[in-house]
Order: sequence, then structure tokens, then C-alpha cells
Amino acid sequence: MVSLNHFLLGPVGTQHLADLGADVISVEPLDGAFQRNWGGANKRIDDQSMLFLAGNRNKRSLALDMKSKAGREVVERLIAQADVLAENFRPGVMDRLGLGCETLLERHPGLIYAAASGFGADGPYADRPGQDLLIQAMSGLARITGSADGARPVGVSAADHHGAALFALGILAALFRREKTGKGGRVDVNLLSAAIDLQVESFTCFMNGEQPETVYQPKNVGGWYFAAPYGIYATRDGEIAISLGEISLLAKAIDRPELNDFDKNAQYVQREEVAAIVAAAFAQQDTAHWVERLNAEGVWHSVVNDYPDVVRDPQVRHNDTFIEVEGATGSPIRLVNHPIRYDEATASVSLPPQPLSAQAEQILHMLEYSDDEIETLFDSGVVRRPGT
Repeated sequence: MVSLNHFLLGPVGTQHLADLGADVISVEPLDGAFQRNWGGANKRIDDQSMLFLAGNRNKRSLALDMKSKAGREVVERLIAQADVLAENFRPGVMDRLGLGCETLLERHPGLIYAAASGFGADGPYADRPGQDLLIQAMSGLARITGSADGARPVGVSAADHHGAALFALGILAALFRREKTGKGGRVDVNLLSAAIDLQVESFTCFMNGEQPETVYQPKNVGGWYFAAPYGIYATRDGEIAISLGEISLLAKAIDRPELNDFDKNAQYVQREEVAAIVAAAFAQQDTAHWVERLNAEGVWHSVVNDYPDVVRDPQVRHNDTFIEVEGATGSPIRLVNHPIRYDEATASVSLPPQPLSAQAEQILHMLEYSDDEIETLFDSGVVRRPGT
């Protein structure tokens, strides 16, 4: 697989496939793709950004000048040997480089051309920059996550992450079709559709039957279309989430028999009143007290964890959700593991995120460039020499 990807969606999507054993060659500009040069919280490990570490394991790296004739020839040789070309440039960029979908599929009918974009390959927004926060705002995700006080984005790049999973899914589906038909083709994933797909339950509820005036979350309640007490409530020293279940069980657990006066219809129509009763009760005791009471009555609940709690959680540890590996620079790095198990085992990390162009010589030899030709590519600045 040839990966021409930057930011997060494309790198994480191709990382999913690299974790499964795909030979992913990440082709970047001479000074590195965006993800090498930006990361959250101003954190870096041996000058490696967090954004880079999040989506670039199990890939070989090659940095070159795609605008040069010699650089495009290297990419064309790579594509000729590849099953998949994955890219997330803005629509039109690959065409201007002479590497557009129609051109490549005409040359290589079995190729899977996978494109990720902000809004789609065409349409009124095709030329707009697609970025996760903007997509959350446009898709309604920030609105349903907010409250009457205002919209609020999800605390992670949710559209990017879901889009990455869809990107990998689409590529695998296209490869499966090719196994049956011999035919390659195009796969398109866009951030806007990914963000809306995250809200499939919410939008299905919204579009059918009577529509509400707004879709913000009422206080404490976990979403505009949920009945109380479903939601999150503050205790004296923390927070507890209350999930689905019989309100009579909760009424007994928190000693609020008046909750039994609300039938299922009233739990939605009068949900703010229900939530207020529950909130007042929880505020009177600490979390440990309520966990004991809720467990005793079989109420579905969870303590709201901060990140240190998540990292320490015994089930998270059992699932090997976080892994520590030796990074390419020698320093240890901690990563979020591949999320799926296969035959009761997780995928392995064969390559930590690699230094820029680390496998350049190896890849060029694979493409049958001679030693002299490789030196010419390095000396001319078309391909970045490893270690520079």
C-alpha cells in the first residue's frame, strides 16, 4: 500500500491496515508530513510529535519531492507494485500531479484508489478545508454534545478517528470485491459523512416523527432523545453515570420514592424534573457510598473516570489497550494498541513510528533503482537521504 496521507484520518486508517500486516509505505514531503510537525499539549519525545506517534507505526517511510519529474517517477513505480493507493489531499491535487484516479485506474485496473477528504470528492464544499473541529460544528455533533449554555465539541478528533476506521473498512471491502471480480476501483470517505454516521441513532430519531426545537443536552441527561435518569450526576467527590434500567430500582437505591410517580412517558416529557431529583440525592453522599447502593439494587452505572483512572483500570489492562514499545529513537513510547483481537491476540508492533525517509534505500532498491541512481536521487534532493 502506498500512503500519501497527512493529519490524522489517513494515517490512522492506514495504520489499522499496517497493524494487520499490510506493507504500508508512507510517502511524505521532503520536510515531513504535517503530523510530524504538530502535536497536542506541546509534547514531543525526542522531537517526535504526539500526532505522529498516534498514527504511524508499522509503516516504512520515504520522503521525496512529488512535484519533480524524478519524484513522480518513484511514486509511479511504487503504485505499479501496489494493491492500494491511499491519499487524503484536497480534491484535485492528485490530478494536478498527474496521479488522479482515472489516470491510475486506466494504467492499473486492479488498483484500489482510496481517497479521504473533508466533504467528498465533489459538491459545493469540496474545495473547503476539512478539519475535525469544523466538521463537528457543521455536522451537529458539537450541538448535541453541548447544553443550553452553548455548543461544545467532543474532546477528541472524533470525526477523524471514526473516518479512519471507515477508511480501513472501505479499503478492505474493495480488496474483497477485487478478489471476487478482479476489478479495482475507487473508495471515498469524507469527514462530514463520518461525523454524521457517528450520530446515526440521533439523526434517525430526529428525522422521524415530531422534531424537537433543539437537540442540546438537558442538564444531567445524556442526550436530547434520552429520558431521565439516563445521564451523569455529581456526587460529593466525583461523578456517576446512570444508564438504562427500571426507575424503581434507582428510586430504592437513592431513597427517593417519588421517582416511582414518573412512568416511562413522564421520564422523557418531565426529564428535567426527574434529573433534578436524582441530582439532589447524589450530591449528598460521596461516590463510594453510591456505588455500594447502586450495586446492591442492580442499577446500571459507572464512575466517571479521569484519564489516570482509565490507564489504571483492570479491564483496560487486561485488554492490553495500552502498550509500551521502544521507539525508533530508543526512548520508550506508550501507544493505544490495535483495538481488535484475532485468535485471542492483539496485532503486534513490528515497526515503531519511523524517522523521516528511514527506509528510502530499501524501498528504492525494491523498485529496482541501482546504487548510482539512488545516490543521484539523494544528491539532487529529490529523495531525502535517511538520517538527514
